[in-house]
Amino acid sequence: VQLQASGGGLVQAGGSLRLSCAASRSIFRFPVMGWYRQPPGEQRELVATITSGGTTTYADSIKGRFTISRDNGKNTVHLQMNSLKPEDTAVYYCNAKASLQPTVNYWGQGTVVTVSS
Repeated sequence: VQLQASGGGLVQAGGSLRLSCAASRSIFRFPVMGWYRQPPGEQRELVATITSGGTTTYADSIKGRFTISRDNGKNTVHLQMNSLKPEDTAVYYCNAKASLQPTVNYWGQGTVVTVSS
């Protein structure tokens, strides 16, 4: 599976961006889709996940500001990011867990989000 992330860019603090992740094939049966991010000089961290049933989880740092959604018909996952802060600056990666047992992970190439103060 190939994942193509898009939608990153430069935005001022308080602004919004919508990231998209397009998969090369059906994600209907993928148990979990998610977004991770890697701030400059730091390790990759979880941002948000969504299960095949629509259950979502969010990192505490972005709760109430970001929303993850999933369109199985279009094989896409979105991350709506509102009230952006400079500390949200990072490379954002789309992740697909095609299987949990055993774990089978796919990663997109990353899209850069820069939030200026």
